[in-house]
Amino acid sequence: LEIREAALGPDHPHTGILVNNLANLLRAKGDLDGAEPLYHRAVEINEAALRPGHPETGLSLGNLAMLLHDKGDLDGAEPLIRRALEICEAALGPDHEEIGHRAVFLVFVLMKMGRSKEAAGLKAKYA
Repeated sequence: LEIREAALGPDHPHTGILVNNLANLLRAKGDLDGAEPLYHRAVEINEAALRPGHPETGLSLGNLAMLLHDKGDLDGAEPLIRRALEICEAALGPDHEEIGHRAVFLVFVLMKMGRSKEAAGLKAKYA
């Protein structure tokens, strides 16, 4: 990360991708508290360097939402995964495989939140 930041700068899109990947590694190792600030940073870099509607921003938001879910913060995860789904759908089109991944996760979160009617409606929309 230090090499990438020195070469490209701390706010370069490629730095954002690396920060997101490091967060993924920490999350996979079970270090959720270590991963969270990196996911936030990746989102900030992507929103500034690319644009809020870029697919990479949607990916970072989705990863942050999954982390929040893992930490038991469903109220924090739900708006992020919803936004990630909207970004990916607008940027990649309704038939892209990422849309299915994001939609399934949103349905899962809504079900866990006890919002089964809303989840069923989304499930029907994306089935």
